[in-house]
Amino acid sequence: MRIAVTGASGLIGGALRAELARDGHDVVTLVRREPAAPGEVRWDPAAGRLDPRDLTGCEAVVHLAGAGVGDRRWTAARKEVLYDSRVRGTRTLADALAAMDAPPAVLVCGSAIGYYGDTGDRAVDETAPAGHGFLAELVRDWEAAAQSAAAAGIRTVLARTGLVVAREGGAWGRLFPLFRAGLGGRLGSGRQFWSFISLHDELAALRYALDTPALSGPVNLTAPEPLTNREVTAAMGRVLHRPTLAAVPAPVLRAALGEFAGDVLGSQRVRPARLLESGFTFAHPGIDDAIRAALRNG
Repeated sequence: MRIAVTGASGLIGGALRAELARDGHDVVTLVRREPAAPGEVRWDPAAGRLDPRDLTGCEAVVHLAGAGVGDRRWTAARKEVLYDSRVRGTRTLADALAAMDAPPAVLVCGSAIGYYGDTGDRAVDETAPAGHGFLAELVRDWEAAAQSAAAAGIRTVLARTGLVVAREGGAWGRLFPLFRAGLGGRLGSGRQFWSFISLHDELAALRYALDTPALSGPVNLTAPEPLTNREVTAAMGRVLHRPTLAAVPAPVLRAALGEFAGDVLGSQRVRPARLLESGFTFAHPGIDDAIRAALRNG
């Protein structure tokens, strides 16, 4: 297939692009600079510029572009960057796809379980409503920006991804060095649920969404059983053979991270009901296997 990918410089997008190319697919990469290699197409998501003709022949699109949520403190300016990079970028892409003479059959649009807000101990699936707070509102508008593609008849999957367990990149990439140094520990009370997924299963689920006509709309990309931060901490210590006595109190997190600390300390007990119902099989359903896979494969 000829598949277009945005966000290919990121953890998930880069791994997906490499995997698709290895399997013989023709990958078109959308970049914000001047194209420097075959298969690159320039777009300007901030300005809303993408020529639909540059995507001619694409049978599928995976949209993963967006500024890192936890990279910096959430100042007003940073929130604007986070919002625009997702909402404007998604709207630019979806509108371009809708304007094509022969649009792709499917758009898999990256999204996040931040949609649900803090769910506490309550388990939620794709039928749950949007939560409250900046991230929940951001994800709601982000997903809405893809609707012009869906209205044009393109099967649109909203891939709500959880915490990706990877050795490098993303939130977990920051945890591994701490735990290896014996400095890892629970965050806050440790009772908050973390909905995780191995990088291998994340890529497999994205490709499954591309290939499964029955899937459209929101699809949670998380392992079947979320765990508490305390349980995740214990697993990290168990697999890495390191103590996990350190703990970061909630006030320290709030001082260090500002408003984003509320999401770190918040609880999201999210289950992948639609993946499971459609027959998807997780290679790493448990946290120990997910951590070991990250150590083996990066």
